[in-house]
Amino acid sequence: MTDSITVLIADDHGVVREGLRAMLEREGLRVVGEARTGREAIALAESLSPKVVLLDIRMPDLDGLQALAAIKAARPETSVIMLTSHANPGYLARAVAHGAAGFLSKEVDPERIPAAVRAAAAGDHLLDAALLRAALASAATETPLTPEPETLATDRLTGSETRVLRLLAEGLDNEMIASALNLSVNTVKTHIRHIFEKLNVSDRTQAALWAVRHGVNR
Repeated sequence: MTDSITVLIADDHGVVREGLRAMLEREGLRVVGEARTGREAIALAESLSPKVVLLDIRMPDLDGLQALAAIKAARPETSVIMLTSHANPGYLARAVAHGAAGFLSKEVDPERIPAAVRAAAAGDHLLDAALLRAALASAATETPLTPEPETLATDRLTGSETRVLRLLAEGLDNEMIASALNLSVNTVKTHIRHIFEKLNVSDRTQAALWAVRHGVNR
Protein backbone atom coordinates (compact mmCIF):
# COMPACT_ATOMS: atom_id res chain seq x y z
CA MET A 1 0.00 0.00 0.00
CA THR A 2 1.18 3.51 -0.72
CA ASP A 3 1.15 6.39 1.72
CA SER A 4 -1.54 9.06 1.38
CA ILE A 5 1.23 11.67 1.06
CA THR A 6 1.57 12.78 -2.56
CA VAL A 7 4.87 14.14 -3.86
CA LEU A 8 5.95 16.15 -6.91
CA ILE A 9 9.63 15.93 -7.86
CA ALA A 10 11.11 18.93 -9.69
CA ASP A 11 14.69 18.59 -10.94
CA ASP A 12 16.21 19.09 -14.35
CA HIS A 13 18.33 15.93 -14.12
CA GLY A 14 16.51 12.77 -15.13
CA VAL A 15 18.83 10.55 -13.10
CA VAL A 16 18.09 12.55 -9.95
CA ARG A 17 14.33 12.38 -10.55
CA GLU A 18 14.50 8.64 -11.18
CA GLY A 19 16.52 8.06 -8.02
CA LEU A 20 14.21 10.16 -5.87
CA ARG A 21 11.11 8.46 -7.27
CA ALA A 22 12.51 4.98 -6.62
CA MET A 23 13.52 5.89 -3.08
CA LEU A 24 10.21 7.53 -2.16
CA GLU A 25 8.06 4.80 -3.68
CA ARG A 26 10.15 2.13 -1.96
CA GLU A 27 9.22 3.82 1.32
CA GLY A 28 5.51 3.85 0.43
CA LEU A 29 5.16 7.49 -0.63
CA ARG A 30 3.18 8.31 -3.77
CA VAL A 31 4.99 10.28 -6.48
CA VAL A 32 2.31 11.93 -8.62
CA GLY A 33 4.52 13.76 -11.11
CA GLU A 34 7.95 14.94 -12.25
CA ALA A 35 8.94 18.36 -13.54
CA ARG A 36 12.06 19.30 -15.52
CA THR A 37 11.74 23.09 -15.39
CA GLY A 38 10.55 25.77 -13.02
CA ARG A 39 7.48 26.46 -15.14
CA GLU A 40 6.60 22.77 -15.30
CA ALA A 41 6.91 22.58 -11.51
CA ILE A 42 4.43 25.44 -11.09
CA ALA A 43 1.96 23.98 -13.59
CA LEU A 44 2.11 20.47 -12.15
CA ALA A 45 1.83 21.71 -8.58
CA GLU A 46 -1.40 23.49 -9.53
CA SER A 47 -2.85 20.60 -11.55
CA LEU A 48 -1.76 17.66 -9.35
CA SER A 49 -2.14 19.30 -5.92
CA PRO A 50 0.70 17.40 -4.24
CA LYS A 51 1.08 17.51 -0.48
CA VAL A 52 4.85 18.01 -0.81
CA VAL A 53 7.11 19.32 -3.59
CA LEU A 54 10.81 18.45 -3.77
CA LEU A 55 12.16 21.44 -5.70
CA ASP A 56 15.69 21.88 -7.03
CA ILE A 57 17.19 25.35 -6.72
CA ARG A 58 18.79 25.29 -10.18
CA MET A 59 16.05 24.90 -12.78
CA PRO A 60 15.63 26.02 -16.41
CA ASP A 61 13.01 28.71 -17.23
CA LEU A 62 12.62 29.87 -13.62
CA ASP A 63 14.99 29.24 -10.74
CA GLY A 64 13.88 27.41 -7.62
CA LEU A 65 13.09 30.53 -5.59
CA GLN A 66 10.86 31.95 -8.33
CA ALA A 67 9.08 28.61 -8.74
CA LEU A 68 8.76 28.32 -4.95
CA ALA A 69 7.10 31.72 -4.65
CA ALA A 70 4.65 30.94 -7.44
CA ILE A 71 3.76 27.52 -6.02
CA LYS A 72 3.16 28.92 -2.54
CA ALA A 73 1.09 31.82 -3.92
CA ALA A 74 -1.16 29.37 -5.80
CA ARG A 75 -1.16 26.57 -3.20
CA PRO A 76 -0.17 27.80 0.26
CA GLU A 77 -1.23 24.46 1.72
CA THR A 78 1.52 22.62 -0.23
CA SER A 79 4.81 22.13 1.61
CA VAL A 80 7.94 22.73 -0.45
CA ILE A 81 11.34 21.26 0.38
CA MET A 82 14.23 22.83 -1.52
CA LEU A 83 17.01 20.61 -2.86
CA THR A 84 20.40 22.25 -3.14
CA SER A 85 24.09 21.54 -3.51
CA HIS A 86 24.86 24.85 -1.81
CA ALA A 87 23.29 24.77 1.65
CA ASN A 88 24.51 28.13 2.94
CA PRO A 89 22.63 30.16 5.60
CA GLY A 90 21.92 33.05 3.22
CA TYR A 91 20.23 30.76 0.73
CA LEU A 92 18.29 29.08 3.53
CA ALA A 93 16.99 32.45 4.73
CA ARG A 94 15.82 33.38 1.23
CA ALA A 95 14.13 30.02 0.78
CA VAL A 96 12.30 30.30 4.11
CA ALA A 97 11.29 33.90 3.31
CA HIS A 98 9.70 32.77 0.06
CA GLY A 99 7.71 29.91 1.56
CA ALA A 100 9.93 26.84 1.96
CA ALA A 101 9.31 24.38 4.77
CA GLY A 102 13.05 23.71 4.77
CA PHE A 103 15.78 22.37 2.57
CA LEU A 104 17.81 19.25 1.98
CA SER A 105 21.36 19.11 0.70
CA LYS A 106 21.84 16.80 -2.27
CA GLU A 107 24.68 15.30 -0.24
CA VAL A 108 22.29 14.19 2.52
CA ASP A 109 21.97 10.52 3.43
CA PRO A 110 19.24 9.31 1.02
CA GLU A 111 17.55 7.44 3.87
CA ARG A 112 16.65 10.81 5.44
CA ILE A 113 14.63 12.04 2.46
CA PRO A 114 11.41 10.01 2.98
CA ALA A 115 11.41 11.02 6.66
CA ALA A 116 11.83 14.69 5.68
CA VAL A 117 8.92 14.41 3.24
CA ARG A 118 6.69 12.93 5.94
CA ALA A 119 7.77 15.65 8.37
CA ALA A 120 6.94 18.38 5.86
CA ALA A 121 3.56 16.78 5.13
CA ALA A 122 2.81 16.78 8.86
CA GLY A 123 3.81 20.44 9.14
CA ASP A 124 6.83 19.66 11.33
CA HIS A 125 10.13 21.54 11.46
CA LEU A 126 12.84 20.28 9.09
CA LEU A 127 15.47 22.45 10.77
CA ASP A 128 16.99 22.20 14.23
CA ALA A 129 16.12 25.01 16.64
CA ALA A 130 19.39 26.95 16.29
CA LEU A 131 19.35 26.82 12.48
CA LEU A 132 15.67 27.75 12.42
CA ARG A 133 16.21 30.83 14.62
CA ALA A 134 19.15 31.97 12.49
CA ALA A 135 17.16 31.50 9.28
CA LEU A 136 14.12 33.31 10.67
CA ALA A 137 16.18 36.29 11.82
CA SER A 138 17.43 36.80 8.25
CA ALA A 139 14.25 35.71 6.49
CA ALA A 140 12.11 38.23 8.36
CA THR A 141 13.94 41.05 6.59
CA GLU A 142 13.68 39.49 3.14
CA THR A 143 11.10 40.88 0.72
CA PRO A 144 8.97 38.05 -0.74
CA LEU A 145 9.19 37.59 -4.51
CA THR A 146 5.41 37.87 -4.65
CA PRO A 147 3.21 39.98 -2.39
CA GLU A 148 2.21 38.19 0.78
CA PRO A 149 -1.43 37.14 0.86
CA GLU A 150 -3.59 39.07 3.24
CA THR A 151 -2.92 37.69 6.69
CA LEU A 152 -5.33 37.56 9.56
CA ALA A 153 -4.82 40.01 12.41
CA THR A 154 -2.86 38.73 15.37
CA ASP A 155 -5.91 39.17 17.60
CA ARG A 156 -7.71 36.45 15.65
CA LEU A 157 -5.47 33.96 17.47
CA THR A 158 -6.61 32.91 20.92
CA GLY A 159 -4.33 33.48 23.90
CA SER A 160 -3.42 29.80 23.99
CA GLU A 161 -2.69 29.74 20.26
CA THR A 162 -0.47 32.81 20.60
CA ARG A 163 1.52 31.17 23.40
CA VAL A 164 1.92 27.98 21.36
CA LEU A 165 2.98 29.98 18.29
CA ARG A 166 5.58 31.87 20.32
CA LEU A 167 7.21 28.62 21.46
CA LEU A 168 6.86 27.08 18.01
CA ALA A 169 8.87 30.03 16.64
CA GLU A 170 11.65 29.14 19.08
CA GLY A 171 11.92 25.71 17.46
CA LEU A 172 10.29 23.70 20.24
CA ASP A 173 8.59 20.42 19.33
CA ASN A 174 5.10 19.43 20.46
CA GLU A 175 6.29 17.61 23.57
CA MET A 176 8.40 20.56 24.69
CA ILE A 177 5.56 23.02 24.07
CA ALA A 178 3.17 20.79 26.01
CA SER A 179 5.56 20.63 28.95
CA ALA A 180 6.22 24.39 28.94
CA LEU A 181 2.51 25.28 28.86
CA ASN A 182 1.27 22.39 31.00
CA LEU A 183 -0.90 21.08 28.17
CA SER A 184 -1.39 17.65 26.65
CA VAL A 185 0.40 16.91 23.39
CA ASN A 186 -2.96 16.40 21.69
CA THR A 187 -4.08 19.85 22.80
CA VAL A 188 -0.88 21.35 21.40
CA LYS A 189 -1.49 19.56 18.09
CA THR A 190 -5.01 20.98 17.97
CA HIS A 191 -3.75 24.51 18.63
CA ILE A 192 -1.11 24.13 15.90
CA ARG A 193 -3.70 22.90 13.40
CA HIS A 194 -5.85 25.95 14.16
CA ILE A 195 -2.81 28.24 13.85
CA PHE A 196 -2.03 26.83 10.40
CA GLU A 197 -5.64 27.35 9.32
CA LYS A 198 -5.86 30.91 10.62
CA LEU A 199 -2.50 31.99 9.20
CA ASN A 200 -3.00 30.07 5.92
CA VAL A 201 0.36 28.32 6.20
CA SER A 202 1.31 24.70 5.59
CA ASP A 203 4.04 24.08 8.13
CA ARG A 204 5.78 25.13 11.33
CA THR A 205 8.57 26.98 9.53
CA GLN A 206 6.14 29.33 7.79
CA ALA A 207 4.10 29.75 10.98
CA ALA A 208 7.31 30.68 12.80
CA LEU A 209 8.22 33.18 10.07
CA TRP A 210 4.76 34.76 10.39
CA ALA A 211 5.32 35.03 14.14
CA VAL A 212 8.67 36.78 13.68
CA ARG A 213 7.34 39.17 11.01
CA HIS A 214 4.36 40.12 13.19
CA GLY A 215 6.21 40.35 16.49
CA VAL A 216 4.42 37.42 18.10
CA ASN A 217 7.76 35.88 19.12
CA ARG A 218 8.64 38.79 21.43
